Amino acid sequence: MRVLGIETSCDETGVAVFDEEQGLLAHELHSQIDIHAEFGGVVPELASRDHVRKLIPLIRRTLAAAATDAADVDGVAYTAGPGLIGALLVGGAVARSLAYAWSRPCIGVHHMEGHLLAPMLEDPSPVMPFVALLVSGGHTMLVEVTGLGAYRILGQTLDDAAGEAFDKTAKLLGLPYPGGPELAAAAEAGRAGVFQLPRPMMRRPGLDFSFSGLKTAVMVAVGDRPVDARMRADMALEFQSAVVDTLVAKCRRAMDQTNVRTLVVAGGVGANLALRQTLRAVGDEAGWQVYYPRPEFCTDNGAMIAYAGMLRLRAGERAPLVIEAKARWNLEALCPPGSPTV
Repeated sequence: MRVLGIETSCDETGVAVFDEEQGLLAHELHSQIDIHAEFGGVVPELASRDHVRKLIPLIRRTLAAAATDAADVDGVAYTAGPGLIGALLVGGAVARSLAYAWSRPCIGVHHMEGHLLAPMLEDPSPVMPFVALLVSGGHTMLVEVTGLGAYRILGQTLDDAAGEAFDKTAKLLGLPYPGGPELAAAAEAGRAGVFQLPRPMMRRPGLDFSFSGLKTAVMVAVGDRPVDARMRADMALEFQSAVVDTLVAKCRRAMDQTNVRTLVVAGGVGANLALRQTLRAVGDEAGWQVYYPRPEFCTDNGAMIAYAGMLRLRAGERAPLVIEAKARWNLEALCPPGSPTV
């Protein structure tokens, strides 16, 4: 089965073609960073309009790169949520229209299921069951994965996601948008121990996260002092260390609680080198297997949507002829293919 995947949940337009026998044939990604940078964050209306402009040309380029035409496509998958409702509608409308014109099945994919399955695009790939740390600008959660559509949320953020806290802290330190990668780069020159920030919810039982207070702690520590390059680097290192320490500690608890020995890390913050190195070392010591998608598949992309859609379409799942778009969508509401819907 060969599937065209479309991702338009936020500020990146992603398209991919995945073949179950040949693997990923082609993928294209357009980022809207330049559009939103002057505003310091994503402007939903501008995001939707740019998806309208870029999606069709991107589909054409991806199909050409995959040496695929309409007759070769067996199904179409698109991100149905969660995300910005206008952006989701753009991808859903295009996907549904192409599928209708080509007389092919079409299915809406849960954005976070795409991230959960992104490491499956690599070789070697993880084998279920596993625990997944989904950590991005909009989500931070630990999920027990026992099969396709069989997900149990073990813990999640009670306020800001880790990626959101990275971006907000970077802005406090005078770093440009998007702040997460900029803050990580600044941290490379930082000196350990200059600042002391809290590790949120580390002393509380459970697997939930909270990062809003950490961002506030940075603001209090900086105060009215001018932020020069030296202070910026030192604070960036301490902030990144606080986030990594918190994520790693909760991963330890989740692995012990579930007695699962495979950990998957996905989402944009999953590309953070300090997090990867720390989890790899902890995993080696504890006897876990730790898997990541390549950095380009940590952020939003069409490949993960094409792959997730292929799995569900191959299993016989079909969706009614409507455009699905859900700004909010509980991951645990998903079911394995063939199961009654919740």
